[in-house]
Amino acid sequence: MSGELIKLRIKAYKDEQFTEEVGDGEFKTLLNPEQYKFNYKIEQNEDQASGTSATSPRFNKALPEDLELEFVFDRTGVIVDYGKPGTADDKTFSDEGNGIIDDIEQFKKVIFDYNGDEHKPNYLIISWGTLLFKGTLSEMDVTFKLFKPDGTPLRAVARAKFKGFVEDDLRVAKENNSSPDLTHIREVKEGDTLPLMAFRIYGDSKYYLEVAKANQITNFRKLSVGQKIFFPPIEKVS
Repeated sequence: MSGELIKLRIKAYKDEQFTEEVGDGEFKTLLNPEQYKFNYKIEQNEDQASGTSATSPRFNKALPEDLELEFVFDRTGVIVDYGKPGTADDKTFSDEGNGIIDDIEQFKKVIFDYNGDEHKPNYLIISWGTLLFKGTLSEMDVTFKLFKPDGTPLRAVARAKFKGFVEDDLRVAKENNSSPDLTHIREVKEGDTLPLMAFRIYGDSKYYLEVAKANQITNFRKLSVGQKIFFPPIEKVS
């Protein structure tokens, strides 16, 4: 264990595969956060089923987690290891000029500004210790707290929320095979019937005839163990 102080780092990318870096698109905190917060959500379908008197919530999918972070900017001289705005690397300090304005602008350039001609926010990788988060900014507020006599801000706190992002191919692999809006291929196991398999996928066995049609199965009562069956998205068979 080296004991070296590692700064929280945000790296900006133009593409959702995180392969094309944004020029000068990196920000490192001056002060590491005291805490960070994850928010997790799930979607539920609470539509009332036909012929019933009460709703029965049905799990749809887990949404990407949200991350909340707080960033401190300070040019008062209390903290001396402030170098080039956004880097906190070269242990120099000056309270001349723009105060923290340049620091805030570099921060905004990385996490807030739109991505070139595509007019969308940058894709971000936030890393620090065991934290490794991929996402985009969803909202941010900046509170200015201390000023020079001429009104130039010297201290500010930015609170940011980020929406977790998972690449499409990774998402399909992670969301485990039971969401009715995804295409599924299943292998027939001992005791399986087409109505039973349709019920597992769609929550309703009535779609088995459509599944049989999609797979050109003429005798749905005779399935072979190990047979692969394609289950199309529910909206295409409803």
